[in-house]
Amino acid sequence: MASKQQMTDQEISGQAVEEVGDQAMGPAFLAAGASVALSWYYFFLRGDRQRGLFVGLWPPTILAFASYFNQRKMRQQLNSITQPGATLKNAFDSMMGNR
Repeated sequence: MASKQQMTDQEISGQAVEEVGDQAMGPAFLAAGASVALSWYYFFLRGDRQRGLFVGLWPPTILAFASYFNQRKMRQQLNSITQPGATLKNAFDSMMGNR
């Protein structure tokens, strides 16, 4: 059975991961959606199919970059939490950006 301290550590790290994901992916989803709309505009309304297809390739790239930066941020937080000698208070402060 997990101790109360271990359960608290798991709850805190889970909340931090969700917060990082919400912060990093918001603008990326907006940009990806806007590029889809722009590609439809070029493809269907303007009749410029080549440009529409080109712009239609942007959303996966935008989301891939956002995912990469999101994973980097989570990796940094995980490293700060799991450092030897790190106390719960120090780990929590570093996750919340107080340091």
